[in-house]
Amino acid sequence: MAGPRHHKDERTLVIIKPDGVQRSLIGEIIGRYERVGLKLVAAKMMVPTDAQTEAHYLLDAGWLEAVGKKTIEGYRSKNLPPPSEDPKNIGTLVLANLKKYISSGPVVCMVWQGAHAVKIIRKLTGGTEPLTSDVGTIRGDYVLDSYQMADGDSRSVRNLVHASGSVEEADREIAHWFKKDEIVDYNIVQESILYNANLEGILE
Repeated sequence: MAGPRHHKDERTLVIIKPDGVQRSLIGEIIGRYERVGLKLVAAKMMVPTDAQTEAHYLLDAGWLEAVGKKTIEGYRSKNLPPPSEDPKNIGTLVLANLKKYISSGPVVCMVWQGAHAVKIIRKLTGGTEPLTSDVGTIRGDYVLDSYQMADGDSRSVRNLVHASGSVEEADREIAHWFKKDEIVDYNIVQESILYNANLEGILE
């Protein structure tokens, strides 16, 4: 019986969205993830179809209702009336805007691997809304969009990057965007410093 996966084997999905590609931030975003010690194990550029994008968000059967509830709560926290009281109805509107956004141009899909990859990538990427993302995060440093502007324009907030929210979500999303033979297993030198318990092999 196989033992539990080592932390260094954790993988997550990242998609640089059309606005990130158009603003020539691909290298900057990749550099942020590389510098922390994560390893890029798969990458490809493509223009997603509406069907691919919809299937991506609906991999989680409860996504429509969950995003609808979150959106309604967001409106109420600002003392604004939500466009509907039905979470699934709101979720459907959010999904329609996301399909327009993600399918509007080329994206870069990637799989990153390393210890706590999901949480590390989420931390470096920042919160969903760029306006309230911390300084030092990708979204906090490179985007000025907000829910207020996006709602006013009836569109999705433009926040450069999608990153999986959990290990389970990452497994589903990676399988949706990549075939097994598109993901490369290989070693890089820095892994011996990051993961070797006794830092062996440094001294001659």
